[in-house]
Amino acid sequence: MNLPDITELARQDAADGVQQQIVGAVVDHKGEILLLRRLPGEFRGGAWELPSGKVEPGEDLLTALHREVAEETGLVIDEITGYLGAFDYTARNGGHYRQHTWSVVPRDADNIELSEHDAYRWVDAEQQYPVSDDLKRQIAAHFG
Repeated sequence: MNLPDITELARQDAADGVQQQIVGAVVDHKGEILLLRRLPGEFRGGAWELPSGKVEPGEDLLTALHREVAEETGLVIDEITGYLGAFDYTARNGGHYRQHTWSVVPRDADNIELSEHDAYRWVDAEQQYPVSDDLKRQIAAHFG
């Protein structure tokens, strides 16, 4: 597995003026990936997404990745199998955000406990994904 140096990613983000790092996970279980649906009434309510969230002060990208997957799904990452790249976006508050996404394998995918979403689904490479174009590219890279 060839993963990027997370210190170098953080340095580049700072040099590029990124105000908030985000981590995302393509959680793969037996060739299917996990999508989560945002709660109605929230920003982008009803949208499907990957487990993802903000890197907290004092955290590195991989620590945040493990924490976010556990917080949003109850799953524990067993293995990080690849880095799928990053994309930038402007947040609702106008901030410059960058999401870094990894492929991961959970220790036990049968016990999903949602805390910030109201539904989940497992999808395979042949299905259409109701997610943003940026996430579609990262999912394609995972299955690539």
